[in-house]
Amino acid sequence: MKLRAEEMAPLSASSILSISSALSNSSASSILSACLLAAATSLSAQTLDRTTPPTLSPPAALHLPSVATDHLSSGATLYLVEMHKVPLVQVTLRLRAGGRYDGTHPGIASFTADMLTEGAGTRDAAGVAAQIAYLGARLDADAGWDYTTVSLSAPVRTLGPALDLMADLVLRPRFRSADIKREKNLRIADIVEARNEPGAMADLAFNAVVFPSSHPYHRPLEGDSSAVAAFDSASVRAFYRRAYLAKGAEFIVTGDITPAEAARQLSQHFAGWPAGAGAAPSPATGTTPAPEPTAVTLVNKTGAAQSAIIIGGPGVERSNPDFAALEVMNTLLGGSYSSRINQNLRETHGYTYGAQSDFIYRPLAGPFEAQAAVRTDVTDSSLAQFFIEFRSIRDSLVTDTELHRAINYINLGLPGQFETTDAMARNIATLLTFHLPLDYYNSFSSRISAVTAADVQRVARKYLDPAHIHVVVVGDVSVIRAGVEALGVGPVQIRKAEGAATSP
Repeated sequence: MKLRAEEMAPLSASSILSISSALSNSSASSILSACLLAAATSLSAQTLDRTTPPTLSPPAALHLPSVATDHLSSGATLYLVEMHKVPLVQVTLRLRAGGRYDGTHPGIASFTADMLTEGAGTRDAAGVAAQIAYLGARLDADAGWDYTTVSLSAPVRTLGPALDLMADLVLRPRFRSADIKREKNLRIADIVEARNEPGAMADLAFNAVVFPSSHPYHRPLEGDSSAVAAFDSASVRAFYRRAYLAKGAEFIVTGDITPAEAARQLSQHFAGWPAGAGAAPSPATGTTPAPEPTAVTLVNKTGAAQSAIIIGGPGVERSNPDFAALEVMNTLLGGSYSSRINQNLRETHGYTYGAQSDFIYRPLAGPFEAQAAVRTDVTDSSLAQFFIEFRSIRDSLVTDTELHRAINYINLGLPGQFETTDAMARNIATLLTFHLPLDYYNSFSSRISAVTAADVQRVARKYLDPAHIHVVVVGDVSVIRAGVEALGVGPVQIRKAEGAATSP
């Protein structure tokens, strides 16, 4: 029998005497029997109260190291946090070269970022991968909507050669026609495959429904198959020359290095990087769409065992003064395992393995999304439960227990978001993206702790309106349509997977 620490109790006097007697008899079996008897006696004498969770202490004040800044001669800016406990350095380069800079070539930013590791300097893709492994480093390139990010993590002892390789990727990418053709075919295959996956189909349909065609978020970040098919070495190089410039670039460095050494290393390895002449490219813009009456969009997936559900609409700006209250409200609604949506759909009804909600923040306001993959036969019932929870958090104050649990969930998890060099870099990037003070997180917990039950209800009523929300469901329409229409939440339209709407 294995006892947990919380089940152990001090031995009684009689238990100690039993063990002492057994020891004097020098019998192994007697000793074992006495120990088991003593443990059983101790357990029977102790009653554990598992109905009340332990009282949590207030979260400790978070004091993060300061962020040093410097301006490099190339035109790039350096942001650095020293973390000397581990001999590791994280170098994150951010370029204003995300999907909003695609121009007339949807998906070109994402594709160009992917091509960086396919050959640079004198190395092909295999050579790049082999050098990364030899140096014990990690080197990745990825494009989001606003930034292309090149991230390097390397031990201090191999940082110099690793920065050489990183500089090759950024300054000397090969962009060979054969590599581009291969990667282009792979991306088209991925796009076609995604059109057959319910979750990906739901994402595409949701963005197309929520955002107008003039808005950059209306289309997928990776582009569509027809746009990608037109990519070639010339188009990739043209985008690279336009967007991969030192002017406006940001280096975020975290780890076992000083600001002076970081500036020296970056200036050395990225020497000759053109700053760029004239004005920097402008990103595509779009206004937050106005709320529309609730409507349901069904996308057919014949024979689907599950339905992929996304419910939501246009979200809010990260600079919104209600941000703290929205974070607490969403944590209660669908932002944690113990949230109302997950407890309802997963634990109470068993409709899904998990349900969640989130406000997605970007420089242009992203969407609010509540989603789950549910069994086909309970699609309508699941939608009904989503709307029950939406109305509930608007119509009544949350309990003190719920409120404190949500606040503790956010505050007690905050320090863990700064444990590693990579995590620290990501949080600094968030501050830069949304123009927040570099010491913003030092007072974050106090803002979260100040949220009241009335605040939660207020922002729920303001930003979560069941009468003005988009519902997208990908599933077997022949099975789910009648039940969904019977709910009466809004008019139902059928939409083809590629996005072309048809009449009901």
